Amino acid sequence: MEKVLKCGVKKEKGYLYFIDKHGDISRAKMARGGKKKKKKR
Repeated sequence: MEKVLKCGVKKEKGYLYFIDKHGDISRAKMARGGKKKKKKR
């Protein structure tokens, strides 16, 4: 991996940052494991 440019994007916790197919910086909410459901009796 090579760092090409420092652009000053402020990262927020819980988001994944990536370069999209247009060459722009995009972000997506990170998928986390959901809460486990209790069994019904």
